[in-house]
Amino acid sequence: MFDVSLFLRQNLARVWASASEKLTSLEIGYISSVTVIELFSSNMGSHQPPNPIQPSILPGILKLCLSVNYITDAMVATISKGLIFLTHLDLRDAPFVEPRITFDLTNAGLQQINQLGRLKHLSLIRSQEFIICYFRRVNDLGLLLMADKCANMESICLGGFCRVTDTGIKTLLHSCSRLYKLKVTHGTQLSDLVFHDISATSLTLTHVSLRWCKLLTNHAVLSLTSNRELKVLDLRDCRSLGDEALRAIGVLLKLKILLVDGSDITDAGLSYLRPTVINSLYALSLRGCKRLTDKCITILFDGCGKLELRDLDLSNLPNLSDNGVLQLAKSRIPFLDLRMRQCPLIGDTSIMALASMMTDDAGWHESGLRLLDLYNCGGITPLAFRWLKKPYFPRLKWLGVTGSVNRDMVDALARSRPFLYVACDGEELGPDPCDMSDGLYTHDYDEVDEFEQWLLEGDINTDDEEMDDAENVEELIM
Repeated sequence: MFDVSLFLRQNLARVWASASEKLTSLEIGYISSVTVIELFSSNMGSHQPPNPIQPSILPGILKLCLSVNYITDAMVATISKGLIFLTHLDLRDAPFVEPRITFDLTNAGLQQINQLGRLKHLSLIRSQEFIICYFRRVNDLGLLLMADKCANMESICLGGFCRVTDTGIKTLLHSCSRLYKLKVTHGTQLSDLVFHDISATSLTLTHVSLRWCKLLTNHAVLSLTSNRELKVLDLRDCRSLGDEALRAIGVLLKLKILLVDGSDITDAGLSYLRPTVINSLYALSLRGCKRLTDKCITILFDGCGKLELRDLDLSNLPNLSDNGVLQLAKSRIPFLDLRMRQCPLIGDTSIMALASMMTDDAGWHESGLRLLDLYNCGGITPLAFRWLKKPYFPRLKWLGVTGSVNRDMVDALARSRPFLYVACDGEELGPDPCDMSDGLYTHDYDEVDEFEQWLLEGDINTDDEEMDDAENVEELIM
């Protein structure tokens, strides 16, 4: 692990030439597409006798993950011809400006991918981190040309292909008989027809993500759930989905992750997840489902018994109040991640209830929460910070709050709990549930080390003197 930018571009190939030929996986956080071309161009004649002056670079690479400025035809062609044993290709770009044709991916470039048919995983993502930008020079024809070599493909992720329609995606579904993972983001042309005849295929999909595919309706979900082996279903920002979609999802007995952010579901619709689906879920996100109220907590969790659910997102629910959180605390579910940011009716009572929450896995004051995001919750006052001190939330690693509540108290809390990351600027905390969907739904949290254990068992009053001083100042002001 090192910073690629520390090397002069003309020296990078020489550096990598010294790497072991046994290296099979390479991930680079950022590198320009031109540098990638220069790096692997020496491999283009790898079928020729070895050249000591210009040796092959990483000839045995099986997995390549790159973040670049532009995904281009030239770069894709160089990778495909220079790394002939590649089985896993993951490319992501985030343009600052709309790319010209020479710095973009077209149908011709897409045709160069997987010429030898060895790829099992392909991910091509155009991020909209800086500007709204798409692969505007790729259409259904590009996918039709690529599909001929995709018989062995097991996972396909496409992001930002705004001109690809149902025809292009259906071609992949019918060509890739081994496909188990499909991810499409910003599929602006996808409609319910994309899954209309999916039951006629031999596919066994287990991971499906269709984020920002806004033309999809309940009918698409109904067709999709004919794959009863689904474990991950990401339908975030598919705003036309409603309760009938939840009814269809209710038959998926193996579902582990369900994300329906921004959909039009209601409290009543969540009853379709009882009593079967809720028992298998590990992560559930209802962020931005604005029709939900406190009743959704009772419908989901009242009398549900012991659940596997560890990650719950209730952010941006304008009608969720302290009463709902009190019901959540009574459920005794041992959550690891709980996000309730941007909920204007949540206040101090919610923090007190969670701090005092008993779970089936721990005793009083032994909340297992690792992540608690309460950023911009309208009812939280400085009084709530006394419930964020030790010994409450002893395993907490990430905390999201609004720094303007009382910056001195926030800073004092961070100093008194050195193993706690306190975020005040609204940044998202922790991993995206969908990003860890291949990892058996477990978190990569560090265990409490000896020093932190000593802090937890030490003199609490000594550790929290600064917070007490901040509270006293606050009371004087009030």
